[in-house]
Parts: sequence; C-alpha cells; structure tokens
Amino acid sequence: MTAVFQAGDARITRIPELQWDNADPRRLYPDIDTEALTTFGPSLTPGSFDAATGRLAQGTHAWLIQFPDITLLIDTATGNDKPLPDAPALDHLHTPFLEHLAAAGVRPGQIDAVLHTHIHADHVGWNTRLRDGKWVPTFPKARHIYSAIEARYGAANDGIDPAPDLPPDVLGPPDHRPLPRVYTDSMLPVINAGLGQAIRIDGREVLAGFSFHPTPGHSIDHASIRLRSQGAEAWFTGDVMHHPLQVYRPDLRSVYCEFIQPAERSRRWFLEQAAESGSLCFTSHFAETGAGYVRRREAGFSWEFAQSDDGDIK
Repeated sequence: MTAVFQAGDARITRIPELQWDNADPRRLYPDIDTEALTTFGPSLTPGSFDAATGRLAQGTHAWLIQFPDITLLIDTATGNDKPLPDAPALDHLHTPFLEHLAAAGVRPGQIDAVLHTHIHADHVGWNTRLRDGKWVPTFPKARHIYSAIEARYGAANDGIDPAPDLPPDVLGPPDHRPLPRVYTDSMLPVINAGLGQAIRIDGREVLAGFSFHPTPGHSIDHASIRLRSQGAEAWFTGDVMHHPLQVYRPDLRSVYCEFIQPAERSRRWFLEQAAESGSLCFTSHFAETGAGYVRRREAGFSWEFAQSDDGDIK
C-alpha cells in the first residue's frame, strides 16, 4: 500500500521496505501479559492484529517528504546486503526499496537531506549501498543530520573511537548494546564523504520547519522529529513505539529498547504531546498506512490510523 499524506506544504509518502504479519508479541514485548491483548486486542485493527492467531503486523519503511523546493527522507530503513547476522530477519536483504522510491517520482540524487531519529540498523541502512565491494553513499547530494551522541556511541560500539563517558549515568545501564557494524557500514561512509551533520538533540529547529526532540531510551539519544508547515504539525516518532498496542499499554517495552525505563518515560511523554496537539504521527514500524493519531481515552490513550491523501504538492 502506498500511503500519501499532506501536512501544510509537505507531501509525505511512505516508502515501504519490509512487512511482517506473523510477529510473535511475546518475543517482541518481553513483559507482555495475557491481559494486554485480551483487553486491547479488540481495539486493534485487523491490519495490525490477527485475533485468530494472536500475531501482530509490523514493518520497516522510510518517509519521503516533498516540498516545492526541497526533498527529504526521514530514516532510511535497513538497506540491501548489510551483514546483520544477529538480526536474521534483516541480514543481507535484497528489497526493491529504491524502486519504491522511484515509483514515488524520486531518484537518490534528488534527495536533499536525510534526517535520522537514531542510529539503528533498520533506520540508517539505505544511507549506503554496496559498490565494487565498498559501501558508498546512496544519496550523494544529501545532508545527513543525526545525533552527535548517537554517532559517538556507534563509533565506540564498533571499536573505532572510545567514548568512556557513554552511556550517561542518567540513562542507567543498557539492557543490551546496538548491533555491530551499523555505524561502520551505514554512517561512516557518509561522514567520510562530507555529507554528515552531527547535532545536539535539544528541540531546536535544525532545518526549516524541522526540530529534533529528545526521546531517549530506545537508543542512547533517540529523537522524535516535529514538522511544522503552514500551520500544520506532524511528528515522526522513530522507535518511541513499535506497534499500536504500545499506545494502549505504554508500559510494554520493545525487545529492541536499550534503556528500558527511559524508553517508557519517553513513550509516555510523546503520547501526551501527540494527544494534546492532535498532530498526525508518522511511525517507523506500524503496519497499514503507518500514520495516525493518538487519542485520549479514559485512563490512557488510543490509536486511530489516518487514511491516505493523494493530494498534489502545491
């Protein structure tokens, strides 16, 4: 499904990579209890939860944002050929991601900027592609904007540059570390090509209309990105949540969250922001259209998927 939305002057298109409809909730959410799906399963849509099998639908994708004068991507999914043996579902992929981008009318050389919520394998992978045995930038004219702390942590994780001050004490000890080689294969070639811009995640506007807001926990310096355009507001959630179930049960952490308690605090903060503002939220792993709204309900929140809008760019 091609999902297209309009937010102010921005035309926003989901560029799909992978889709699963048989995800085991007990593996993805280690703290899940029987009440989670018994109570909230009926509130989940069939495209996200199969009540007959008890399995969840999720996926990976990127968001293409087109203004009249600039074209961007937010995150770049997993990429092809990436050696990720510790994540078999992502290891050495061969997907038509760039063909999906082309179907949206955009070639790699037309991307002006890539904004990263965090540096995990399934969010930075298409930054590079394999050419003659070397990883080279996929988007050769794009400024890649990312957290300086995430980059330092990634470099240390790959044994390139030590970072003895990371992670900071405020996050507590990590449940696990990021996958190896993600920084080396997907970030370093971009940085070496002069296409990287490391930033501080502090809520300030980094690119016209775009601000990076701290939502740490899933990763060391995770950001959720807010877009404001012509009076409209939208959020790109990153991995502050992975499935609509977590909107109903924000206490459920993903198995991929590195810092468990900070991740829950960030999730609850984001849900409050999204519900209060009524903003359209663009997620990184939800199935169906991938976008929707956080609504308030008694004693919590609910999720409502947004329907695609095929409006033209103005």
